[in-house]
Amino acid sequence: MAAICRILADKGMRVAPFKSQNMSLNSTVTPRGEEISRAQALQAQACRVEAEARMNPVLLKPKKDDVSQVIVLGRPYQDMKVGQYFGGFTNGQGPDIVRDAFDHLGRRFDAIVIEGAGSPAEINLDDVDLANMRTAELTDAPCILVVNIEWGGAFAYAYGTLMLLSPEQRSRFKGIIINNMRGQASDLQEGIEELERLTGVPVLGVVPHMEHALPEEDSQGLEDRGTGSVKVGVVRLPHISNFTDIDALEMGGGVSVRFIDRPSEVASVDAIVIPGTKSTVDDLHWLRSRGLDRAIVERRGKVPILGICGGYQMLGAQIHDPHGIEGEAAGSHDGLGLLRAASRFDAYEKRTVQVEGTMVGGGEIRGYEIHMGATESEEEPLFILRTKDGTREEGSVSEDGMVMGTYVHGLFDLPSFRNKFLSLAGKGVEDEGAMDHESAVEAALDKVARTVAQHVDVDAIIRIMEEGA
Repeated sequence: MAAICRILADKGMRVAPFKSQNMSLNSTVTPRGEEISRAQALQAQACRVEAEARMNPVLLKPKKDDVSQVIVLGRPYQDMKVGQYFGGFTNGQGPDIVRDAFDHLGRRFDAIVIEGAGSPAEINLDDVDLANMRTAELTDAPCILVVNIEWGGAFAYAYGTLMLLSPEQRSRFKGIIINNMRGQASDLQEGIEELERLTGVPVLGVVPHMEHALPEEDSQGLEDRGTGSVKVGVVRLPHISNFTDIDALEMGGGVSVRFIDRPSEVASVDAIVIPGTKSTVDDLHWLRSRGLDRAIVERRGKVPILGICGGYQMLGAQIHDPHGIEGEAAGSHDGLGLLRAASRFDAYEKRTVQVEGTMVGGGEIRGYEIHMGATESEEEPLFILRTKDGTREEGSVSEDGMVMGTYVHGLFDLPSFRNKFLSLAGKGVEDEGAMDHESAVEAALDKVARTVAQHVDVDAIIRIMEEGA
């Protein structure tokens, strides 16, 4: 979808992305301080426009198997169980929220590219769906079905999806795109012709498999990366969030990122990152159940240890949750004790803000904060952040400089902190003018847009948008 957004933007259109409902722990903060899925922020970047909450009016952030925090228009709304959300919210205020957000964007943009979620033919959810055909109906949008051929059964998926829809829903589909093809597109020609005959829907193109530097949308895409000699171990927490924080670590070369969940793996890496999490207390207990807490503490002073957001809270001495905001049972929990700090959850409130500033000792950083709870620390600050009211201290660093905690996501995107962290792990990056991560993402967006434009009938897509449903 980001490729289509960039293609249309490059044609001079003012384009906006839209995903009525997204379920993701990979979120970010807009310039207005709103929380949205990182995927929609990336799509806004592809459109060359500023991201805003109306592009992702409903965001679900899973806290456990049957409970999600519901973010509405960029703000925490309520923790809901599955039954409360599906049917209650999706047949209650949800459609009005989606329609109002879309209409607002529609008054300001030439074109809106809508992304669904999962499958449009989830017939068990048809009467409570908000993300797929309900959104298409609310916005009266024509649809294109995108099929990932790498999963196998692409023709069966395309045919089965369309046939499971009602005739009215099926009539909205004006094209099919086959994505992620390894090999020659010509090998599919007979199948494409038969699919078009059976469904009456034209195939608009076959997009080849691409290697790119775009961020992953969800934790299913988490895998070890890089072949460098310096191994950075990222703890694979059950409720890991904002894991794109580590995407920039490989940019200097010589680094390999390993997602770790066993004590033996902790003992074999040159640096440790405890990333963000949607459930700090639950994931802290998970660390202890696997013996990872002891393994991490044993590496103190030997390798750099960094905690980001929920990981920062875990590094402290205690986590206080008197009202049970973070977990089912109210109370206090011992942290790892690697920093003289304590975190507290006093209210169902979330801090969401973009930030910039400097490391203590020099070097620019930028990123965003997105967290519940607050931390008080007796350690030296890690960063000095600039605000409209002056400056403020943020984060913590131990006396020996080897344990660090911060609420700032995206802190590796600029070279300065990336270089400092890797130098502690045994790899110094001398080139302070190295490309920042944002520039790498821009280059990747241009690359995927060029590839899609070469293999998809873009003119047909524009005609479909102009003609409507």
